[in-house]
Amino acid sequence: MEYDVTACGATAGSALPQFRASNGGTAYHSRFRLPGTATMEDHAATRRIPSGARAEQRIRDILRVSREVFAELGYDKTTTTEIAQRLGVSEATVFTYFQSKRKLCVRVIEDWYDEIIDAVERGMPRDQSTKAQLAFYVKTHLRLFLIQGTGLCALVLSEGRAKGPELGQEFVPLQRRYTAPLMELLARGREHGEIRADLPLSLLRSAILGPMEHILWDAIAREREVDIDKTAAGMVALLWPALQPANIELEALRAFHGEVGAALRKLDGA
Repeated sequence: MEYDVTACGATAGSALPQFRASNGGTAYHSRFRLPGTATMEDHAATRRIPSGARAEQRIRDILRVSREVFAELGYDKTTTTEIAQRLGVSEATVFTYFQSKRKLCVRVIEDWYDEIIDAVERGMPRDQSTKAQLAFYVKTHLRLFLIQGTGLCALVLSEGRAKGPELGQEFVPLQRRYTAPLMELLARGREHGEIRADLPLSLLRSAILGPMEHILWDAIAREREVDIDKTAAGMVALLWPALQPANIELEALRAFHGEVGAALRKLDGA
């Protein structure tokens, strides 16, 4: 049961606010507690998490429904009560496996990131050119971010920008792990002379992810489908010239000229 304590003229330092509950008893604001009492989240922090096949299935069910609710309502409007009701279990059951809404949301996004990372790493055509690998990355990124609609995408993009302690700080290690495949792609391309070396890889990474984020936000705001194949091809056509070393065509021509000269000299000496 939650009430707005400030609407009643109380503050965090004032006496414990009391309200008349619907059952005739006395209700207290959920952000305050009586001496010796604890919240459900406090109990969850000290509760031993069950193990075994049944517990693992329960965790999967909670995560599945939580993903749906977070995608539909966003972080602020999602409650563990809503998740429990959709699952047909008590809220205490949710807290048995996840200590707080924040931890539950972070786990949902971690699992989603893991799915994207796995798809990128398994499908990356490492035997092809860096440009082909970039095209695969961009297309896969857009497809997986939008495959379940724009709800989860909006959650990740909005909370990823949050600066407060509630959730935004949890995204730092997640985003670092999530962008690792792109950084590795750029590093391999640089080793092969296909990616410019005069700028930090982190800046090149931002030059790729930034436009994709704008495309995703546009899809969310307009609630429209994105032609992923066409959009990905257009992005690569735009980005690839900026990622290549300066005068790469001239250098390639010089290298070709040298190879031809060497072959001719070899023929003359035969």
